[in-house]
Amino acid sequence: MTDGGLRERKKAKTREAILREAFRLFRERGYAATTVEQIADAAEISPATFFRYFPTKEHLVTLDRFPPLVEALAAQPPGPPLTVLRGAFREAFAELTAEEIAAGHAREVFAATVPELLVANLRRSPGLVGEVRDLVAAKAGCDAGDPRVRDAVGAVFGVVALIWLEWAHDAGMDAPAEVDRALARLESGVSA
Repeated sequence: MTDGGLRERKKAKTREAILREAFRLFRERGYAATTVEQIADAAEISPATFFRYFPTKEHLVTLDRFPPLVEALAAQPPGPPLTVLRGAFREAFAELTAEEIAAGHAREVFAATVPELLVANLRRSPGLVGEVRDLVAAKAGCDAGDPRVRDAVGAVFGVVALIWLEWAHDAGMDAPAEVDRALARLESGVSA
């Protein structure tokens, strides 16, 4: 194991400890009543270390790259926009453990039920949507302004957002499978 590999594993463990303790505290005390200092103390780190991982408390639960879609998009082969997006969601979820999916669900519940987090996600969403649009366009071999790319990205984000809202209220839902079924319906009903 290289020092770089060990360093990356330590960083991942610290990040997960911060998230785990933050959500434990959010459940116990509520989101608004939980401070960064309390989270740092529970994760046995300093507040300065917290801020190296998360710029603000809201970054714990807003557009946190769950699932890791951008990375999965970059790994997709060229193809039509909906095919590329469906493949990326499949791959992103396949790379996650059951524990990571459960932790992601917990973050989604907060993001969908805490008003200030809904607003924060709305503020941050144009950047993520733009990043996804650019990657999809590159994989589809067309300009990011192409209406097929806009329509595919818009449809997929809309469907996924609705599934996420349902999932926030139904923990038993198999959201990754439902996303795949929904994107399959889009893919078969829209020619690219």
